[in-house]
Formats: sequence, C-alpha cells, structure tokens
Amino acid sequence: MSGIVDRVGKLPPDVLQQSVLRWTGAPRPEVRVGPGLGEDAAVIDWPAGRRLVVTSDPIVGASNGAGRYLVQVNANDIACKGGDPAFLVVTLIVPVKLGRNWASEVMEQVDQACRELNVAVVGGHTELTDRYDWPVIVGTMIGTTEWDLQAGRIRPGDRLIITKHLGLEGMAILASDRPDLLKPSMTSEEIAQTADWRGRLSVLPESKILRSRAHFMHDPTEGGFLGGLTEISRLGGLAVHLDWDALPLHPLTRRAADALGFDPLKLISSGALLAVVPENDAAELMGELKRSGIEAALVGEVTEGTNNWEPSADEELWGLLVRA
Repeated sequence: MSGIVDRVGKLPPDVLQQSVLRWTGAPRPEVRVGPGLGEDAAVIDWPAGRRLVVTSDPIVGASNGAGRYLVQVNANDIACKGGDPAFLVVTLIVPVKLGRNWASEVMEQVDQACRELNVAVVGGHTELTDRYDWPVIVGTMIGTTEWDLQAGRIRPGDRLIITKHLGLEGMAILASDRPDLLKPSMTSEEIAQTADWRGRLSVLPESKILRSRAHFMHDPTEGGFLGGLTEISRLGGLAVHLDWDALPLHPLTRRAADALGFDPLKLISSGALLAVVPENDAAELMGELKRSGIEAALVGEVTEGTNNWEPSADEELWGLLVRA
C-alpha cells in the first residue's frame, strides 16, 4: 500500500472493508447485525434478567498501542459496575497524513484486545481529516451486570482496597512514548519492564472477585489515585482516612517520580482498581485476591470525619509527555 495518497473524508468502501471492518473482535452469538457497508446500526439480542452497562472513553495521552488502551479503559469502566464487557463501538477521526495504514493498525490492536476479553466490535465511524494534527479515538462499550454498585451504598466503616500499584498506566505510557525521560533514572531493561505493564491494565479479574460484595468500585484514570479518591469521597458524601504507609508504590515509579519531580499519586492509574467494601468482608476479599495472584492493599477507611489528604483533580501525565 506504499505510495498511496489518502484523501480527506470517508474511506472508499473497499478500503474501509479491508482496513477497518474486518477487525470485529470476538464472535458473539448475540450479534445479529454487526459492522458492514451500509449498516447504520448494530442489532443485538439481549439476555433477560440482566442490567445494561454503558460507558464511553477516548484515548488522548498515548500513541503507541492506542487501540489496546481504548479497549482496556472502556472495559475497566464496565468492570467497575460489576459488569462483563460485551460490545464495542469505535470512532476514528484520523489525520489524513496518517491515513488508512494507521487506522488499520489501530483497529488490529482493538481486534486483538477485544478477542482477549470476549468483546465484539459492532460498529463505529472512520474518517480522514485535515482539521487535526492528532487522531481522535473514542470507544463506546456496552456490557451486562447483575450487580448494583452505587456510591450511595458506601457507609462509614467501609474499607478501601486498591489492586496492583499506583501510577500503573501512566508509567507504562511514559515508558512507551517518552522513554527518554526515564533513561537518566532507569536502565533499558527497567524501561522495557515498565512498558510491559501495559499488559496489566485490565481490572476484570479483580472485579469479578470483588463485585458480589463491594459497595462501590472505581477506575482511577485521569488524576490518578488521589483523583479517584476525590471522586469517591464526593460521590459518597463521606471522608476517607488513608493509611499512607500501605499505599502500593512500585520502586520504579518512586524512582521516576523522584527524578522527574512529579507526584505518583496524581499519575493516571488505570489498572489499579479502587474498591469500597464492607468492613466485615475486607479480610476475606483480600485473601481471595491473594490466592488469585492479584496484588492488593487495604489503604483506608470510610469515615464521617475529615480526610487526612487534600482533594485533587490534577493529572501529572500531560505535563510529562510535553516536557522537553
């Protein structure tokens, strides 16, 4: 396909079929009408007795592996409601200079990630444009759940669990997109190890353990751990008392934060699931997570008092990505 000059607008039908529509994720029997030329919408059989869970998220901070990130962050939002992700709609607005090859590459990543999670790609929109220098990638994911996780269920005495470690996604993005920033404080092997954290961004395994007894779960994306905690506190109308010594911070994240001068608690942290669970269930759930090989820490308690931390909506990643 080298030498081909793409034009602004929709892809020609044959190119659309070859570059985008063939990447349909996992086959699911519920899909009666999926992506196709001339199809305006998907038609899906719906299981009786289940609740609908819908989310939509863009990818704006990552370039390498953007398609995989798109699937994971949307699937994580479904998981936070105790749901099982099932169907994905993808919108790609692609700068014409990147063209059909880039669109196909991203959709192949989407396809692979969806197959791993048993998610079907059921539709979307692809367009080449000269209005933007950077691609716009948006996913809308649909899933089903039998659980009812709401912030209104949070009670004083509930415990806060965090899985994996803080700043997980942000560090993976830095290692993939800006390894030059990490080189002064890490070896090449450590940077490669950090980039591989991209494979740990799904919170579906831990959500399936926690969802039957959790009061609320949250994916701490933009704003990181403190951003997610701020949202939980405001939604529930209660405070959280943190155990600072229990916060799980990987040595490589701590080293990078010291070298670059950023707060790892404010670094985008998809992959580290925040769960508010009843006090009486906390120890047993921690044991189940450990037996399943999932790192987790009890890091706080819900209280009617005051927070022992400052609410924050700041995100560290964006300033790091544009740093000279």
